[in-house]
Amino acid sequence: MRLRSDQRINSFFSPAKINIYFRVFRKRGDGFHEISSLMQAVSFGDIIHFELSERDLLTCTDPQLELGPNNLIMQGVNLFKKRTGLSFSVKIHLEKNIPVGSGLGGGSSNLATTLWALNQYLERPYSSKELMEWSGELSSDAPFFFSLGTASVQGKGEIVKREPSLPNRRLWLACPHFFLSTPEVFQRCKVPSRGPSSDLLKTQLSSDFSYAVNDLEAAAFELCPKLKEVKKSLFKQGFDHVVMTGSGSAFYCLGEVNAPEVEGTAFFPVSFLERTEQSWYSSDYEKTTL
Repeated sequence: MRLRSDQRINSFFSPAKINIYFRVFRKRGDGFHEISSLMQAVSFGDIIHFELSERDLLTCTDPQLELGPNNLIMQGVNLFKKRTGLSFSVKIHLEKNIPVGSGLGGGSSNLATTLWALNQYLERPYSSKELMEWSGELSSDAPFFFSLGTASVQGKGEIVKREPSLPNRRLWLACPHFFLSTPEVFQRCKVPSRGPSSDLLKTQLSSDFSYAVNDLEAAAFELCPKLKEVKKSLFKQGFDHVVMTGSGSAFYCLGEVNAPEVEGTAFFPVSFLERTEQSWYSSDYEKTTL
């Protein structure tokens, strides 16, 4: 088995995700928390460019991003080499749009996209299920991206069940200009919950999103009180629902608001995103920073 050397891998869209709901049950013996979430890919994300090279190289439009061996893209390249036994080098350029530390799954999406792209270069000898399992070795959120865009997620994130598409709604991502530490947020999460099943939640979400909750919000607000103030300001903009995604600091916002504006917050208008079994995510997304 060899990587094709006659053409580029080309460019791939690496989408953000939101947690429509996020429930926390208990702390596991391995240090992770048992969670249940309904996750959705959205039409905002990074773009990753690949080509074969004489040595591995990762560059990025964000000068503050860690590009060494701890970067999930490079970890994905090394994992792919390990699993396939191939010896190759690749030059990767990341157009970074997803804010780091926002709870939008940027690094995990980059990892999943890298594994998919390299597998494409081998003319897809490995299944999405195999790639999903590999990605779970490095990231709890990465397996989700091998769904078709809508999935219920359990365990620490490795148990992914594809779900029917949600009614597509245009919404806004609100990203404050600061971020939180995921381990610290989980450490502060004091009250595990017993949430309703994903089927029940989807039924509610299809009508009024009244079950859209995030058990990590209280811990995040305790760590960063100004995040709670941002949520209050978002409601004042006229949104019907404002829910933190992941461990924060970003929110997704639903409601008939044309041009939201909150000091120190970037806004991105997005819609729900899907893919097919044979193709990766693709989106012409709009970016608005206020």
